[in-house]
Amino acid sequence: MPTEFELRQRNAQFANRARAGKNPVKPSRQERLAKRSPISLWALGAILFVVVGGAYINNMYMVDIRRVKRSK
Repeated sequence: MPTEFELRQRNAQFANRARAGKNPVKPSRQERLAKRSPISLWALGAILFVVVGGAYINNMYMVDIRRVKRSK
């Protein structure tokens, strides 16, 4: 159980943060989870790697086809 001194100190800190315009209450776990992205960072990187890599390979394939057609 916190002492009276600790309670007064925390109440003063809370009041100071409230007066400063900051959110004096920490957001709940549910609020923090609601703000998170539904896909993790590494999964987003993997998807980006596949898409960009596929576009690069497709472009290299198209360049190669044009070279073959010109040489005939």
